[in-house]
Amino acid sequence: MGDNEEHTIAEDFVVTKYKMAGEIVNRTLKKLVEMCVPDASVRGICVEGDKMLMEECNKVFKKEKTMKKGLAFPVCVSVNNCINHYSPLFSDKDSTLKNGDMVKIDMGAHLDGLIAVVGHTVVVGASKESKVTGRKADAILAAYYSSEAALRLVKPGNQNFAVTDTVTKISKTFKCKPVEGMLSFQLQQGRIDGEKTIIQNPTEAQRKEVEKQTFETHEVYAVDVIVSTGEGQGREMDARVTIFRKTDEVYHLKLKASREFFAQVQKGYRDMPFNLRLFEDEKKARMGVLECVSHKLIDPYPVLWERKGEFVAQFKFTVLLMPGGQHRITGLPFDLESFESQYKIEDPELKQLIISSVSNKNSKKKKKADKETATVVKKGD
Repeated sequence: MGDNEEHTIAEDFVVTKYKMAGEIVNRTLKKLVEMCVPDASVRGICVEGDKMLMEECNKVFKKEKTMKKGLAFPVCVSVNNCINHYSPLFSDKDSTLKNGDMVKIDMGAHLDGLIAVVGHTVVVGASKESKVTGRKADAILAAYYSSEAALRLVKPGNQNFAVTDTVTKISKTFKCKPVEGMLSFQLQQGRIDGEKTIIQNPTEAQRKEVEKQTFETHEVYAVDVIVSTGEGQGREMDARVTIFRKTDEVYHLKLKASREFFAQVQKGYRDMPFNLRLFEDEKKARMGVLECVSHKLIDPYPVLWERKGEFVAQFKFTVLLMPGGQHRITGLPFDLESFESQYKIEDPELKQLIISSVSNKNSKKKKKADKETATVVKKGD
């Protein structure tokens, strides 16, 4: 695959690589969820996750020496009112989890530029015996049902704004709001932010900026639903930005530290997001990134926060739009029995949507995998 032609899931070997990347991400997520216990180190979970993703990617396709593989998005662990991108450096102060914390784990891996990402929310200490209630339950159920509805709406022939509006509607049922302006992207080979997008809770201006788009067979999407108990407006606080990504801009860097850093980025990560913590000399990386960012060679992923005291929940999955239906390749089963909200979805259309099958009955090539996905979904409801 030395050519520059973009490969899609119309080809079987591409589907295989996507599924393998998805399995790596899911195995890692499962392990990190188990680490979410009282007194666990937030940074420790991030470090462990990055290490596991890289090790797992290195175990596959060993014969293909030139194949690029590894992190597609470094592990982030954003707690309670933190919305996203929290992944502290070794030089930052660490924080620990407490019972009742709402923890969002977000990450991705790629094999040959084919990307699988996932986002999942857990509440520390939640179980069927000690159910989560109140606003935490509202946020997590709003996000979960919105993501299940989104899975069913992201299908060939449907439009992106159908997803936008349904996520708003479901969140409203639970007296919550989707976080304003968050984008879900089409995934393309080597691109974590492909051509088509789905926006959630857009302002009037944002709504005008996003084009109406129609989903098509053989596309892949990272569908990201982030719901808040508050106003749904993210703001930057004092948390250091640690995750960045190279852009297509060109500029001749003046400082030696910046040039060395940029060369490492080009070699190690190409166009995939990375964390400064992954560089051998973190201090040098922190210096080198400054000039790169100020000349737009590298874009930051700022850490966003909702107001203190609010709770933010996230579910993100990667879905392949196959001729046989939607094939979700990332995400863990969600334990509905640990959460109880005073609100529930009464709208018959929404209820029907959430339990509808994602496999395409009239497709001749009925894949066993689609059936499995459908049963897992039914069990989860």
